Amino acid sequence: MTDALSQDEIERYKRHILLPEVGGEGQQRLKQARVLVIGAGGLGAPVLQYLAAAGVGTLGIVDDDHVSLSNLQRQVIHDSGTLNELKTASAQQAIARLNPHVRVTSFEERFDAAFAANHLKRFDLLVDGSDNFDTRYAAADAAEAAEIPLVTGAVGRFDGTVTVLAPYETNEEGQQNPTYRDLFPIKPPQGLLPNCAETGVIGALTGVIGTLMAMEVIKIVTGIGVPLVGRLLSYDSLGANFNTIRYRRRSKG
Repeated sequence: MTDALSQDEIERYKRHILLPEVGGEGQQRLKQARVLVIGAGGLGAPVLQYLAAAGVGTLGIVDDDHVSLSNLQRQVIHDSGTLNELKTASAQQAIARLNPHVRVTSFEERFDAAFAANHLKRFDLLVDGSDNFDTRYAAADAAEAAEIPLVTGAVGRFDGTVTVLAPYETNEEGQQNPTYRDLFPIKPPQGLLPNCAETGVIGALTGVIGTLMAMEVIKIVTGIGVPLVGRLLSYDSLGANFNTIRYRRRSKG
């Protein structure tokens, strides 16, 4: 492995390095990782915080929104001092305070096919914390075309889901892994499903789902555990229930 850890980094990540499953090699993999995160909002906030704290070397942030007062109930990477700032700038400041070893690249624009064509090749993993289906489908298509893993999550009022997509690979049975469209075949019409601005969302829920998403990234980068490929993990916060739904590639024809 190249780009050895400094003494400061060894001390900072000591609790990772003590884990035999991670160790110094796993921590170096985190340092060398280049992860692009769509959205610095409810899901993106904990994803960015925990990946920065974990020592992911390069984080990209895609978001064209500004910090508003109603964001602060759940978007914990921002604070009252960054109101009206670009979310990318606010998040970058918070990451710099948390871990100066992390490089941050900001994109003040929307993620779409054109953006992916221009920028996705600079990253080796994509995280989708967006709040709309247009972006989710665009992210899934772009990650599949680029042959990089996609960690994607979503939240409702009191529930959320997480899954990992790697449709360019095969599973242990030699079958092609499923795509996003195997899970959600048809994109809902615009406006059919209300967003959290219309229905509300419990703030801590985004922390639960976002942290699960960050854990999946860490597993993929370090090569530990079993990522949620072909499995949709759902969480019902009111009932305190986790459930896992398996899904497969749909047969053609």
